[in-house]
Amino acid sequence: MKNKIPTRIYLNEDEMPKFWYNLRADMKNKPDPILHPGTLKPVVPADMEPIFCKESVRQELDETTRFIPIPEGIQDFYRAFRPSPLIRAYYLEKVLGTPAEIYYKFEGTNTSGSHKLNSAGPQTFFAKEEGLTSLATETGAGQWGTAMAMACGFYGLDLTVYMVKVSSEQKPYRKAVMETYGAKVIPSPSNTTDSGRKILEGDPNTGGSLGCAISEAIETAAKTKGCRYVLGSVLNHVLLHQTVIGLETKAALDKYGIKPDIMIGCAGGGSNLGGLISPFMGEKLAGKSDTRFIAVEPASCPSFTRGRYVYDFGDTAKTTPLLRMQTLGNGYIPSANHAGGLRYHGMNPVLSKLYKDGLLEAQAETQTEVFEAAVKFMKAEGILPAPESSHAIKAAIDEALLCKKTGEKKVIVFGLSGTGYFDLQAYMSYNAKTLSDKVPTDEDLQKGFDTIPDIPQNK
Repeated sequence: MKNKIPTRIYLNEDEMPKFWYNLRADMKNKPDPILHPGTLKPVVPADMEPIFCKESVRQELDETTRFIPIPEGIQDFYRAFRPSPLIRAYYLEKVLGTPAEIYYKFEGTNTSGSHKLNSAGPQTFFAKEEGLTSLATETGAGQWGTAMAMACGFYGLDLTVYMVKVSSEQKPYRKAVMETYGAKVIPSPSNTTDSGRKILEGDPNTGGSLGCAISEAIETAAKTKGCRYVLGSVLNHVLLHQTVIGLETKAALDKYGIKPDIMIGCAGGGSNLGGLISPFMGEKLAGKSDTRFIAVEPASCPSFTRGRYVYDFGDTAKTTPLLRMQTLGNGYIPSANHAGGLRYHGMNPVLSKLYKDGLLEAQAETQTEVFEAAVKFMKAEGILPAPESSHAIKAAIDEALLCKKTGEKKVIVFGLSGTGYFDLQAYMSYNAKTLSDKVPTDEDLQKGFDTIPDIPQNK
């Protein structure tokens, strides 16, 4: 390419972030506090430590420290796959005929195939430092479960993974990778827990949801000595760990004096999107930029675009603390679309607050149009994207085509959060034209809203 900007912008290992960036420290209007479901008062560390690792709890509740050091033991883990490349999508730009500059931060350059390792490593490290011997977690499409299996293999801890049943059926090879790393994988809901059995009694044929799987993992952690629960999205400490994505993206763009006009990420629980945009959102909050931020979610699970901003439980069995977030209700069971990592009823509290305050936009896309965008991207850029990431691709292409129509030369940055090589069944369905676009009716959504707790803060 004749352009001075290379196709791939790499950082040196020495340029890898040494700190995580805590966006909450720079938010004047902070997210509402996490509440204890019994007292309805803000939680304190002692409320959460029986379930989560102590250091994770400390980070979860820290709203004042801007930069939190990344321990050397975690930096050692990161060096195996970071820094990740920022790629200029020259070929996609050419196919689209757009004057826009398109960049994507590629997080699929590791065995797990996604960004999930960025938090799996720290949470497992904290557990090891605390003297724990095992962990329990859930996974939707399998990226988080795979990442946790890798991290537990690296640090030497046992792992139990509750995998959403429909995803375990759709993506058996991710299950195989987890088991090869030594993890125990259980399709959820299952008969191994009280919460799983209760869910199955209500609907024996359910395909499950992340809310169901979270309930089972939390119950297992609570009943197992030397075990804690870890999760791959939604909570603030997970988003914090993912800020290595945004910090690296900003460092790479700064090398060439590039300022993004639009930043786009897929949104399920929010950690990938939040990690990408946090450093740039911090600049916007400080009045240093007017970047637009766009969250893209599946039309089948529209927690941003059709959800309610209220306190809700993070799981179906209602065992978690209460989070003020955009939610469809803890009992909402989304349709079995292939973007399993986006099948969650709620959204991270930080992102929910930014959306409520008008600092973050959101849009919902149907499955067929998302896969059309994925194939267009694949043919141009040579990377098979995950169904989740393809939601961001769809929005990026739309914005680039709008630039073509208006003649504006905008800089568009999106997160390519993972690869789709374990999602080939989804692509087979797309090629066979058997994908369906299931968009919930208002009546469908009401069933989920009916499960939102009736508490004074929700009035």
